Amino acid sequence: MANLKYRVLLIAGLFAASAWALFPRTVVERVKRDGVFVYDTVRRVPLKRGLDLQGGMHLTLEVDESKQAVADKSEALDRALKVVRQRIDEFGVAEPVVQKVGTDRIIVELPGIDDAERAQDVVQKSAFLEFQITDESGALDKAMPRFDEIARTAGISVASQAGTSATGGDSAKGASVNALLTQKADTVAKADSATKDSTKAAATTGADTGASKPAAGGLFATNIVPGQIPGQYVVPEVAFPAIERALQLPAIQAAMPPGKVIRWGVIDSLQGGAQRFRPLYVLDARPIITGEVLIDARPNTDPVEGNVVQFTLNNEGARRFKVETGKHIRDNMAIVLDQKVITAPTLQSAIGRNGQITLGGGSLQAAQDLALVLRAGALPVPLKVAEVRQIGASLGNDSINKGMIALVVAFALVLGIMVGYYRFSGALAVVALILYMVYTLAMLAGFNAVLTLPGLAGFVLSIGIAVDANVLIFERIREELEHGKSVRLAVEEGFKHALSAIVDTSAATILSGMVLYQYGTGPVRGFAVTLVAGLVASLFTAIFVTKTFFLLWLNRARGDQTLSI
Repeated sequence: MANLKYRVLLIAGLFAASAWALFPRTVVERVKRDGVFVYDTVRRVPLKRGLDLQGGMHLTLEVDESKQAVADKSEALDRALKVVRQRIDEFGVAEPVVQKVGTDRIIVELPGIDDAERAQDVVQKSAFLEFQITDESGALDKAMPRFDEIARTAGISVASQAGTSATGGDSAKGASVNALLTQKADTVAKADSATKDSTKAAATTGADTGASKPAAGGLFATNIVPGQIPGQYVVPEVAFPAIERALQLPAIQAAMPPGKVIRWGVIDSLQGGAQRFRPLYVLDARPIITGEVLIDARPNTDPVEGNVVQFTLNNEGARRFKVETGKHIRDNMAIVLDQKVITAPTLQSAIGRNGQITLGGGSLQAAQDLALVLRAGALPVPLKVAEVRQIGASLGNDSINKGMIALVVAFALVLGIMVGYYRFSGALAVVALILYMVYTLAMLAGFNAVLTLPGLAGFVLSIGIAVDANVLIFERIREELEHGKSVRLAVEEGFKHALSAIVDTSAATILSGMVLYQYGTGPVRGFAVTLVAGLVASLFTAIFVTKTFFLLWLNRARGDQTLSI
């Protein structure tokens, strides 16, 4: 009797724990409101839904070998996988799937996300960070004649209206362009840069025609105007494609001033009257430090600077950074991400462990994404998006509704068959089946499993499998009763003799599910998880719970017992 009491307490305790695990609770989720993703508190059952049930994005990533071949793509993808997974984890997506498929692809599934452009940007961004000093020697001005000659030979030019709109001889235009790129610095720095601007403006107006720039007519000389700080220039939007194409020529790359590199700014375009411009920078090729020494990056909002990213360096990086920046007081240091200049502030003093990247007019979301990719680190190889699929939330709701209908129909059919064929014993099995469903769902919620459409199908399938064990037990009990044994002994012998067959078949199916989980992808894994969880729960309910119900009935029955089976 004491043993029966403990059995009942165990079943009741597991049911209470399962009910608590499935009880709706308040959680913080990333939801879309008025077209914008925000974090909000919602109340829901803590059972996670996969991509196909709540909608979202599916990305397939491959190694981008357009610029350079990758020797061992499989090994490179293994390293890239860790970076992508860390970025996605910090992206704030619930239940993401990030896994390698084969030797050349990475699959990324983002439930609840439909901002395709932002997600792709976060995943693909190389995030290689460099700190480089801007050029003060006028290296580009000196190299322009050679660049123009090479571009002329290659037949690269822009339409005539592009050249006449931003020629070096229009000093008023140059001044308005410079005003667009004014850097935030102290009064002394502004005075210094203004002096240098006036000197360069004089050169462009032809006051010193024998200076570094030739007469108007060349691609570079005609369309590149000095900016507000040393090493900074602006290019008309209409001339950008031609200059970008020219800069890719091997001959121009070979003619590049020694120790210098040319980088575009991240500002896509700047408005200056009727013209649109792009910033261009000439930098020292050797970076002061790179993002390899960065250990943390956090977004913040400054009342003066706007949205910024504050970063922290490790001990070695802080030491090198302080020494190098100390050598360049009053110089401009460009902060370069993926070979594009984010900003180029004037160094007022040596910088040590902590610093910040000012985004200017960038949004807080841009600061968050930049901090995210900097913390996760740079990708070891460039990635490209091979496939993008978006699944709408309406499709997910339809799938859930159809899955629930299938679940109700399956349960009704099992109930009708078990009660109609096994009578009272079948009713006990149905009660155990209800407990099985609660236990299985609680197990999925407890292990943070993601319920997908195939997983929902696996759960519906496991309902039939759950009563299969009861069918074996009931048939053995019938055989024992036919041999003239008492009801109590027949029940004991029936469970005992059916046990080996039930465990063997369940173990074989569980092993199959484990193989599916190990080598399958998203939907297949969801099916495997629910199948294995269901089998474990069915073993407990069929062998332990159903027998407990029989024992309770036997202890309450009086006189000769007749089992309805």
